[in-house]
Amino acid sequence: MKRVTDKFTNRTIRSVGVIGAVLGAGLFVYFVKRSGLNAIAGEIRQLGMGFLIIIAISTVRQVARSVAWILCMDEPGKLHFWDAFRARVMGDAIGNLIPFGSFAIAEPAKPLLIRERVPLMSGLSAIAIENIFYSLSVGLFIFSGAAALLLNFTLPKGLRVITVITVCVILLIIGVGFLFFRTELRVIRGFDKLIRRCGLNPRALEKACSLEDRVYEFAEHSRSRFVPILLLEACFHLAGVSEVYVTLMFISAAHRPSFLTAFILESVNRVINITFKFVPLRMGVDEFGTGSVSKILSFTETTGVTLAIIRKARDLFWASVGIVLLFQRSLSLRAKGRQSQSMAGTRANDDSGDFCAAGNRLVDLPEDEVVDLRSLDHRRAWQTRLQAKSRYSLSDPPQFGKQGISAVDGKKRGPADAALLSSDGSGTEGP
Repeated sequence: MKRVTDKFTNRTIRSVGVIGAVLGAGLFVYFVKRSGLNAIAGEIRQLGMGFLIIIAISTVRQVARSVAWILCMDEPGKLHFWDAFRARVMGDAIGNLIPFGSFAIAEPAKPLLIRERVPLMSGLSAIAIENIFYSLSVGLFIFSGAAALLLNFTLPKGLRVITVITVCVILLIIGVGFLFFRTELRVIRGFDKLIRRCGLNPRALEKACSLEDRVYEFAEHSRSRFVPILLLEACFHLAGVSEVYVTLMFISAAHRPSFLTAFILESVNRVINITFKFVPLRMGVDEFGTGSVSKILSFTETTGVTLAIIRKARDLFWASVGIVLLFQRSLSLRAKGRQSQSMAGTRANDDSGDFCAAGNRLVDLPEDEVVDLRSLDHRRAWQTRLQAKSRYSLSDPPQFGKQGISAVDGKKRGPADAALLSSDGSGTEGP
């Protein structure tokens, strides 16, 4: 029953992801045609080499969240910056290109990608804690952007209602989060029986409870890190606003941007990213949302659509970097695997030679000597010699045929000798 449920859930997720991708692609084509392909191309040409500035600013965003992740470790020195940065870029590449990847695969993939350097549970708890701080900062950022939009611009009735609802929902979520933090409410442990009835693996449930405990332990013992982490998350959002501002400075000649308009557009982008994570690259929905709000802020819809497309180009750049790093990691792991196998083989040969030498020291057995397999010392030495020649283990000695011919050295041995060879030092049958 559990397998059927899991298959149904996976199939549903894949179906929703595929439908979202197809609808997003259709919406993308529609808005590009509506805005005018030539007009969009002209604004992109105006950006030109300014795209390098966009990449530089987006690098600051990656760095900020990587350092925040390091500070969320139980021992920050465990995770080095380069490892955190690479894992974050690789995980984001997965999240941007795979439907539902952002929250189902991308975040857990980041600690998995560094498990050879940091214990998995430490990495998972740290990424969970960093995402809690990030979610809090996103909530405050969207709330501020929505409030600025309501107070400074005249909105259509429908958009005004949506904005007010957004503000109320954010306040509710922040309030519930604060309540959880103050009371240290264990949700997973509280619903333990219900979760077990749903068929969750007990071992997975135990790890989830451990993860929850780690989060509250961090909240209790590492409060001195709260402010630095929140400042890093603020830097992430500030870099996003700067990115929008610089982009508009290049592509919008008719209407110059202000910090306020860039702030509002970036907050709208955060809402779109959260709501439509199941759509790869937020294709189509970003063009629709950014284009609609751009008109309210006195920009053209074409400028809004172009801004969304430039964001996609930035995401594709980092996705390509992430794919290259994933490929490089795969090659590195394969090389290490081959090296480990080679070293293991060398050690086995060395141990075999040493073992055989030890056996011959136990009792001297020349190659042409007739071996008395009823002698315990002779039998042990003969087994070690055969092991060195044939690479069989002591528990799997060579077999003798009906004619009594050994498959290893061609010497005549009787069937009774085979039985003796298969016994251990105590005279009992080997494993």
